[in-house]
Amino acid sequence: MNDMLELLTSLGTAVIHLLIQPYYYIALIFIALYYRRQVALERKLIHVKQHSWGAETWRTIWSGLMMGLLVSLAAVALGISLPPDAVICIWIVSLILMLFRVRYLCFAYSIGLLGIMQFIFSFFPDALQDGTAGRLVTALREMDIPALLVLAALLHLAEALLARWQGARLATPLFLAGKRGKVVGGYQLEAFWPLPLFLLIPSGTGISDLPWQPLLGGGLGLVSLPVIIGFSEMTQSLLPGRKAARTAGRLLAYSTLLLGVSLLAAWWSPLTLVAALLALLLHEGLSWYSALEERSTSPSFVHPPVGRKVLAVLPGSPAQELGILPGEVLLKVNGVLLTDAAQLHEALRMNPAYCKLEVQNREGESKYLQRPIYDGDHHQLGMILVPEPDEAVTAEAKPSSIFGIIGMKTGTRTRRRTLSAGGLQRANSAPSQPSQPDLTKQEPAEG
Repeated sequence: MNDMLELLTSLGTAVIHLLIQPYYYIALIFIALYYRRQVALERKLIHVKQHSWGAETWRTIWSGLMMGLLVSLAAVALGISLPPDAVICIWIVSLILMLFRVRYLCFAYSIGLLGIMQFIFSFFPDALQDGTAGRLVTALREMDIPALLVLAALLHLAEALLARWQGARLATPLFLAGKRGKVVGGYQLEAFWPLPLFLLIPSGTGISDLPWQPLLGGGLGLVSLPVIIGFSEMTQSLLPGRKAARTAGRLLAYSTLLLGVSLLAAWWSPLTLVAALLALLLHEGLSWYSALEERSTSPSFVHPPVGRKVLAVLPGSPAQELGILPGEVLLKVNGVLLTDAAQLHEALRMNPAYCKLEVQNREGESKYLQRPIYDGDHHQLGMILVPEPDEAVTAEAKPSSIFGIIGMKTGTRTRRRTLSAGGLQRANSAPSQPSQPDLTKQEPAEG
């Protein structure tokens, strides 16, 4: 009974430390800025916001809190421990990695790199023993890297569950420059969750032993460690639901393999370096393989010869009420067979109070829909169509950067038009006369 009371008291102290230290608030500010930038990107590309940055921020907070508590329970049961000074080491490494790429803000990268650093410092036992640097190096030496890699595996298991659960609804429709200069549709699936973790303090440092026999040690005391988990994917070939499911499956396989190797490293320490390298290289390999997979697959979100393909449907819109789904093809509107985007507006104006639609579903079967049109309805009934091949504004097909998120830079590009013998062409065509000014260059990325 006294042990449990002591553990609860330590939990209360850890919660207070979580609330007064800056790391958790840094995570919340970063996530709020990210979703504000996402809304800015949607307004730039589709001229309307599909997500609410406030609602998305709140959703990530409560789902991250719930998942953080579950991971903390598993970590305490296993006996995963962390010296208080090591929290500073982990966050320093995480923030430095984030400056290179936002997706490096990942516990597997941080702990994997710290494991490699610990291995290197083992050859220099007398290096950096004084001052702040000596304190951090001492904390690094005392880290139980195998146990923390087990924690990384648990966090990626949580990430896989969140990606499967929320990944599809997080998708942002994109207009992307294709391989042949034509614009195609796609999606960006990128999300981050702040997880407040509570880990045990290593036993033997004035801390009583746990009342049960843990697998990885740990003493009767808790320390708080806020972390950010997340994933970043871009696809031109799969619907968001299928892409999120595929990503979740790969994350699950990665977390299972990392968990097994890390537990073996906890039993046999020479495997620690192997586990640390696996955490880094296999995670990076998953990102590389996903990008290779997209490059080798033909884009799916282009218009067929007849009809206009739907890229996204706005929440609460008439199209959502009618049951129209992304990936379906709008064939006819009020009896008019669609062959270009302008016909959609003309066909809807034929009867401004009512519309009849013929839609081809993902299986190739037709369905017939009808609905009144009210004042204030979206001019396309809430459907975001696949871009035309000569769309003016496109997004960059690359992950977000921390500087772009802070500066609210959407990363969009405007493709200029130029006149030629064949009519209007996009900026990627060469000028017809050498004496004409060069209008073929793209404008720089917009903020």
